[in-house]
Amino acid sequence: MKAMLEYIVRGLVDHPDQVRITGVEGERTAIYELRCHADDVGKVIGKSGKTLGAIRVLLSTAAARQGRRAVLEVVE
Repeated sequence: MKAMLEYIVRGLVDHPDQVRITGVEGERTAIYELRCHADDVGKVIGKSGKTLGAIRVLLSTAAARQGRRAVLEVVE
């Protein structure tokens, strides 16, 4: 799932080399923190948060297929 997130986010931003995703994975839940260049935060969040919402839907769908839960947080 982490690789999927990196692939999606790096396709959106202008500085793909500065995208950092750290994750804490438990038995049934995974929490991912996304850090990127300050200029790219708006691109990841999107207008009214729609881009970030879509990324979270994809993440939660991929996690549900594995019988897990996943949460994505953007750290500025």
